[in-house]
Amino acid sequence: MTSVLLDPTFVLTAGLLVSVIVMTGAALRAWQGWLDLKRRELDRAPAGHGALDEPSGMGTARIELADLKERIRKLEAIASGVEL
Repeated sequence: MTSVLLDPTFVLTAGLLVSVIVMTGAALRAWQGWLDLKRRELDRAPAGHGALDEPSGMGTARIELADLKERIRKLEAIASGVEL
């Protein structure tokens, strides 16, 4: 007679449960680390000069330029009487 603790199904189930618990713990720890990083970034930013107040960088400039081009295209369409 085999004992319940040596049953292959029980060993597999217990192993999977332990691995899920370990992976969940690692994910939660990573999440907390990411939140701490973002908190430090917010604390380090000078008051009144946040990323939303003064956009900077080449990527932001490209996004703003694309937005302006889209607005101009819409205004030209309205001026010529074309439905969008």
